[in-house]
Amino acid sequence: MPRQSRRSYDQHCAAARALDLVGDRWTLLVVRELLAGPRRYTDLHADLPGVSTDMLAGRLKDMEGAELVTRRRLPPPASASVYELTPRGHDLLPVLRALAAWGAPDLREPRPTDAVRAHWYAIPLLGPLAELGPGTVQVTLDEGEFHVRTGTDGDIAYGDGPAETPDTRLRTDAATCRALADGKLTLAEAVASGRAEWEGAEPVPIGAPGLTS
Repeated sequence: MPRQSRRSYDQHCAAARALDLVGDRWTLLVVRELLAGPRRYTDLHADLPGVSTDMLAGRLKDMEGAELVTRRRLPPPASASVYELTPRGHDLLPVLRALAAWGAPDLREPRPTDAVRAHWYAIPLLGPLAELGPGTVQVTLDEGEFHVRTGTDGDIAYGDGPAETPDTRLRTDAATCRALADGKLTLAEAVASGRAEWEGAEPVPIGAPGLTS
């Protein structure tokens, strides 16, 4: 049976048009995953617990059609296809950051039914970590690792897993990540209280807001 065409709000409104493209269930979460870098279909499916294979395939097809996602074949010996965001897809990072900031006050302890991945904490931490200036911070939680890269021009990105050559390392826990994201705790306070461990050129970052020794 052929797939139904995408529905539209049929409203001449920029917000409605944006929702025509990314308002479907799972679409922005696919973007969240691909903001961390190119992913194979199986990796996407593993980190989007709850999505069916048919739903994920359909969303990726729609996103390719909207020129938010592209698919390419990795060279040998990988011989696998990966999905990655186009520049227009990457432009959704501020949208995800705004949604994460808006939802942070409601992100309390995980519910028994909640899945957890370490890199899901990356977007809420982009703001606090960007204040440290250019460089790569590797963040280690009990749930796994991710890294955040800040460029000299202020551009910021994140990736799943450890960084190849991190400038600094931050070890903490999910509860501290939530407090940092919600503005209830600064990095300096987290390190001083023992809720976080910082390893870098300086025991405590120098020159960043609220992070003087």
